[in-house]
Amino acid sequence: MNPTVLTILISSLGLGTTLTFIGSHWLLVWMGLEINTLAIIPLMISQNHPRAVEATTKYFITQATASTLLLFASVTNAWTSGEWSLIEMLNPTSATLATVALALKIGLAPLHFWLPEVLQGLDLTTGLVLSTWQKLAPFAILLQ
Repeated sequence: MNPTVLTILISSLGLGTTLTFIGSHWLLVWMGLEINTLAIIPLMISQNHPRAVEATTKYFITQATASTLLLFASVTNAWTSGEWSLIEMLNPTSATLATVALALKIGLAPLHFWLPEVLQGLDLTTGLVLSTWQKLAPFAILLQ
């Protein structure tokens, strides 16, 4: 992979995590999580092997599902409470949906069905980034 492209992708990983950490608004948090997801996909598929392509596809579909669920939870919360604040989750349905979406993004049990299959198709470095760095931002939001 071109060193310039690799630098941009790694910088995007840092930017997405930083946006999620400093965000107090649901839309900013969602945007940071999406930047993280879109930054690691080219790193996952850089091997150009059928297993890497399958792992990348599974990762993308799972993360898109979790992202849609998180966006739906935040919009539902904003609709019922009138607040986009991260701390003001007054609607129990929205709070449950957001928790499930973040658990799916992290790969917490019982929503960890995708993680072993995705890790099998990746090289060691990308698997390490996926298993550690990609989990920091959703875990920080889950703790809040």
